[in-house]
Amino acid sequence: MNNAKVVLLSGATGMLGSNILKELIRLKFKVVILKRTFSNIFRIKKYINKTTSYDIDLINIEDVFIENKIDIVLHAATQYGRKNVDIYSILESNLLLPLELINFSKKYNVATFVNTDTVLSKNINSYSLSKNQFKEWLDYYSRDMLCINISIEHFYGPFDDRSKFVSHIVNSLRSDIKSIDLTYGMQERDFIYIDDVVNAFIKIIKHNHKKTGLYNYEIGSGVNITIKSFVTLIANLLDNSTTKLNFGAIPYRENEVMRSDVDIKAVKSIGWRPLVELEEGLRRTLIKESEG
Repeated sequence: MNNAKVVLLSGATGMLGSNILKELIRLKFKVVILKRTFSNIFRIKKYINKTTSYDIDLINIEDVFIENKIDIVLHAATQYGRKNVDIYSILESNLLLPLELINFSKKYNVATFVNTDTVLSKNINSYSLSKNQFKEWLDYYSRDMLCINISIEHFYGPFDDRSKFVSHIVNSLRSDIKSIDLTYGMQERDFIYIDDVVNAFIKIIKHNHKKTGLYNYEIGSGVNITIKSFVTLIANLLDNSTTKLNFGAIPYRENEVMRSDVDIKAVKSIGWRPLVELEEGLRRTLIKESEG
């Protein structure tokens, strides 16, 4: 399938999108990427010349569909709402952009639309609400095309955005700062290494689904760990015994999810398995980042 397939990928410069891009190129897919003129391309600098690239702040998105025969749209662009990002920016990335993409997908007979989702319920924050709102539109369009919704638990890996939890903890502990204020850390999370996430996406894309309908997949390792144990593990791997971990210094967030359970039966049923255990994934992350 992959020699002839053209994938339109949004979010190609981000952590998830850049790793998906590298694997798609390795597998000989033809990739069209959407970015902005001001996007930081450090993650894909070696690969961007192997793609067809469009700056969506300079062109009409419909032109991308006119100029390319797209087989698969993979929407990986995400706005998490960190750093006091305004609501419109969240809606633009998580609702308005994918709506535009799926509408043109229908118009230009794209066979498959793949959406990157979250396992969080809609009442957690504006990010999860916007993601769940688009999921309803995805269901609406699925009567006319194949729609795949992939919900991911907390993925991690080298060179992630420093505002994300894992990167923040790693960089803080690497810097041997005096202390880190944390909640009590009893929340249970399922952390999954980026390579396993990418492999799941590829397995799902290659699977022989029906031509229409909505397919939902959740991706995680299947193993939970408390935040306290997770942070302590990173400190141990970095041999940091100087930074004080102030568990309980800050309150839990409103609507905090104390346990996140991921149902990976659907993705396992098509032949995927997580291969990288947590400690090994963290070691790979630390080594690759130290090597630059």
